[in-house]
Amino acid sequence: MSARAMNDAEDPEAREAEALAAKLRIADVVGNLMEFWGFKRAMGRAWALLYTSPRALAAAEIGQELQMSAGAVSMTLAELGKWGVVRRSWVPGDRRDFFEAETSVWKLVSRVVRERELALVREAKESFAAADRALQSASQGAAPEEKRRRSFERERIGQLRALAETGETILSALVAGESVSAAPLAILGLPSNDTPEDSRRRRR
Repeated sequence: MSARAMNDAEDPEAREAEALAAKLRIADVVGNLMEFWGFKRAMGRAWALLYTSPRALAAAEIGQELQMSAGAVSMTLAELGKWGVVRRSWVPGDRRDFFEAETSVWKLVSRVVRERELALVREAKESFAAADRALQSASQGAAPEEKRRRSFERERIGQLRALAETGETILSALVAGESVSAAPLAILGLPSNDTPEDSRRRRR
């Protein structure tokens, strides 16, 4: 071991700085992941800092370690609180608010999937169904060529509906903590020679 490494090992301040640097690297990684998932990077960094802390932290401590302003910390904690991944706690004898992270990562993921991805898939499924009804109505009394065009459009929309239904099935199972079967994914490989009647039968 070099003399510098030995000195660092014996220096409490150096050890603390090294530990903080490691936690900040973790915070940055989680922040990048959260940003990729559509959230603010600061939310991921703040949650990661709380998650890796053995005790609850005050807002000022979070701001100091992450180099964030008091306003930014307050807004970030409020957003994390809305998602249920950070909660307030109190320390006896200290009037400040302290914060702790939800430690169940799966609870965090499942809530986001339920309130965002699953909701979007269900909204898409309803929109596809409404479009199919509109095209069916538009076909009434239409000329043969127009009917064929509407039939083709309904066929394609029917496949989109089937895909949305598959997504809903898979996401619902994930949120419920159930095992997910790969069988529904067969919808992605529908044979090209299906007739409109085959597709309508599946949609029922």
